[in-house]
Amino acid sequence: MDITELAINGGTPYRVRPFPTYANASGRSLGDEEKQLLAEVIDSGALNRNDGSKAVALERAWAEMLGVPYAHAVTSGTAALHTAVAALNLEPGDEIITSPITDMGTVIAVLACNLVPTFADVDPRTGNITATTIARQISSKTRAIIVVHLFGQPADMDPILALARQHDLRVIEDCAQAHLAAYQGRFVGTMGDLGCFSFQQSKQMTTGDGGLVVGRDEALAIRARLFSDKGWPRGIPGLRGHLFLGMNYRMTELQGAVGLAQARKLAGMVARRRRTAGSLRERVAATPGLIPPHILHP
Repeated sequence: MDITELAINGGTPYRVRPFPTYANASGRSLGDEEKQLLAEVIDSGALNRNDGSKAVALERAWAEMLGVPYAHAVTSGTAALHTAVAALNLEPGDEIITSPITDMGTVIAVLACNLVPTFADVDPRTGNITATTIARQISSKTRAIIVVHLFGQPADMDPILALARQHDLRVIEDCAQAHLAAYQGRFVGTMGDLGCFSFQQSKQMTTGDGGLVVGRDEALAIRARLFSDKGWPRGIPGLRGHLFLGMNYRMTELQGAVGLAQARKLAGMVARRRRTAGSLRERVAATPGLIPPHILHP
């Protein structure tokens, strides 16, 4: 093929078929497994998580995969972040430090709890906030940090966690773009107080919209589950009460069914993405002026 002339200037296009896209089946791993579990939900007639089993099974699968005791499925990544921030039970006007390069969902979670977001600068190579940039933003009203692992690249967590301990700050990890990313042998989402994941259409695995909160602290896990279910302690028989103001962020069984099938494929999907990314990185590494993504503490 003669490629001496760019296609935009009238040359022969090198590729005539569209690239796969996350927005339809060409770029997604959706198939018979999801259909089977969806059919089971429809046949059961129980589409609400409180009467079904698929959302709970998804939670167990993620907890086991990440090696944490608690996982709670919600309706979106934004809902996961809102739930995590609410679980901290901070006072109105308290400050949370986060990244200026993130989805609006990260900031919504702070504002929706009547808290104040403050923004730390980012490392120009990774796009992630660092312990050094966070330290500059700490004030007497700072109570927490939301670390965003941008584009699948983990932030440098050990210095951040040390800084948080020094100042008695909570740490939430926003892992919306970093499913199964690892730092020093630990999965992102498992190092801070709570980790949040998104299953929106463009993420590594998807339920269309959906999310998950994970953690190791039992008290935080209980409050997170309560907050996402209107503050209703369902474990107390006969009680239809609400312990505090909460949202209805319950994941449906339909989302849970798709998520469970997707979770079983996730390791393979991530491995394929890493192979593709590694191949591209090798090819562009020598391009003058272009700095490819790098692996930080795998």
